[in-house]
Amino acid sequence: MAWSVLIVDDHAGFRGSARALLEADGFDVLGEAADGQSAMQEARRLRPQVVLLDVQLPGMDGFAVAESLAAEPSAPAVVLISSRGRGAYRTRLESTPARGFITKAEFSGECLSSLLD
Repeated sequence: MAWSVLIVDDHAGFRGSARALLEADGFDVLGEAADGQSAMQEARRLRPQVVLLDVQLPGMDGFAVAESLAAEPSAPAVVLISSRGRGAYRTRLESTPARGFITKAEFSGECLSSLLD
């Protein structure tokens, strides 16, 4: 069974690339969002199993969105993604309810799968 995914990133180019990559690896991409507010709306509407969530977003940042999603009934697994390395967020990553963190340079369907299994 394919994982259903919502992609949240403020860069349309990355969303498109991530969608193509994930679909090629067998994921079911249900939708996309460009900011924290739309991420919450789309997560409630689409009910994905996984939210691939950029850390730096306009408005609510990815950490705030992850906290809010964790409080939802049937909360999705959240995987944070960023162009910055893990060291830039070390303290916040230790306390986030997100399932994991991937840098955009390392992103792949296989990498995402490894955090979900």
